Amino acid sequence: MFDLKNYIQERKEVIDKALERYLPKPAGPEGKVIEAMRYSVSAGGKRVRPILLMAACDAVGGDSKELLPAACALECVHTYSLIHDDLPAMDDDDLRRGKPTCHKVFGEAIAILAGDGLLTYAFELMAHDDLLKNCGSDLVTKAIYIFSKAAGVSGMVGGQTADVLFEGKPVDAETLAYIHSHKTGALIRASVEMGAILGRGDQNQIERLSSFGTALGLAFQVIDDLLDVVGDEEKLGKPVGSDIKNQKATYPALFGIEETRKRANELKEQALSALSAFGEEAEPLRAIARYVVERDR
Repeated sequence: MFDLKNYIQERKEVIDKALERYLPKPAGPEGKVIEAMRYSVSAGGKRVRPILLMAACDAVGGDSKELLPAACALECVHTYSLIHDDLPAMDDDDLRRGKPTCHKVFGEAIAILAGDGLLTYAFELMAHDDLLKNCGSDLVTKAIYIFSKAAGVSGMVGGQTADVLFEGKPVDAETLAYIHSHKTGALIRASVEMGAILGRGDQNQIERLSSFGTALGLAFQVIDDLLDVVGDEEKLGKPVGSDIKNQKATYPALFGIEETRKRANELKEQALSALSAFGEEAEPLRAIARYVVERDR
């Protein structure tokens, strides 16, 4: 059996060390916002997106250690989205990963700027000399395009916008799928695609891994919805019930708990099916797909 717990721990340590190395150090007039950036990035987290990038790279025969600036860029964008998501104007959450949210520690103005700083710094990392030297400008340019679309109005920002606009309003299954596939799914799919591209995968491998990422990203948000209803607040490190409080569109609200579990399992099977042409080199991705659906945090 593949030891996913050990795999994730080893990869997380590598990514955490890279984040410590690549993120700017607090100094000068901008020191406070850098401190807030580093606080939020280092406040825990599973590093799912960077690990997916590295696992996808390895699955196509690449060297994932060469992709660390891109892995850090993904975590920067993910963390920026959480900082802004927690703000009073959005979800108004006090806890994230078991710690006070960025705006509770640094104030709203610095938290907004910290999110802006992380988003911008992500693209500085994508253009880092280390990544260009390891992967070449052509592949990095393709990865940046995918990353930009996934993070922007065609992806995460677009999904978040729909999520805000439909609060407290009736939502059908198609709209819900749009919100989830863009708000959460787009960046997860992009993580896998970027790993495949920067790892020099062929077109068939990239397309299969893109399909895997699409199913996995949607499954991830479906389970997040479920955990907000049935999860343990201590394990999650954040309050439960916020979706209900904010009248958010969620799978449990629309379909009920049992149908939500069934949908998550269907998506897991779709993800695993997309990896059928891969051998043992894709075992980490298979294990992650199972974990995403079976997790309790």
